[in-house]
Amino acid sequence: KIIDTITFFGSARFKSKEDNQSSNEIDIENSEYYEQARSLAFKFTTWAEEYSKSHNRFVIATGGGPGIMEAANRGATEAKGKSIGLGIRLPQEQKNNQYITPELSFQFHYFFMRKFFLTQTAKATIMFPGGYGTLDELSEILTLKQTHRIQQPMPIVLIGKKYWSKAINFDYLVERKVIDKEDLNLFLMTDHIDQAFEFISCILKEKCLDNPANIFN
Repeated sequence: KIIDTITFFGSARFKSKEDNQSSNEIDIENSEYYEQARSLAFKFTTWAEEYSKSHNRFVIATGGGPGIMEAANRGATEAKGKSIGLGIRLPQEQKNNQYITPELSFQFHYFFMRKFFLTQTAKATIMFPGGYGTLDELSEILTLKQTHRIQQPMPIVLIGKKYWSKAINFDYLVERKVIDKEDLNLFLMTDHIDQAFEFISCILKEKCLDNPANIFN
């Protein structure tokens, strides 16, 4: 039985360094994000083993596809841990990636059900750069946290300052008074996976070790 998770979101389009044959600067950056997700999932899986020898606490969960999702599942597997993949049936994504623990690999028909189950047991969420799907997932999780439909705290980390500061102008949202300045404290934005790891692990150790219940009010 899986008690709770750390959920990774991000683009399905990014490739690992060994699979990326492009010399394009953007493609190289995107491969760096893949490797960061892989390394961060490895770190969390190794760390979680200290608190759960049966590997059922703080399990890595993803949307099951390629790219960042594959990278996170891969990192967990390389750390000899379990990982979850909740895939979606799409023309361009027929199968879940190969690194998911077989008995924890699922496929969904509806996006809203997939998002619910990706978030339901999450004690932390990590957002790598991505397209419409990732932006949708980020917006919903921020809304749930802003409106206190998620019990506090549930750390949210955005990896990639260059990407996120251009993709979403959070300061302009404050300027236009459509969010409060305090809403910028709902997440941490960083380029460094060590900072992301320390930020999340400290909160989980302090607040979540004895609170494995459903995160939804």
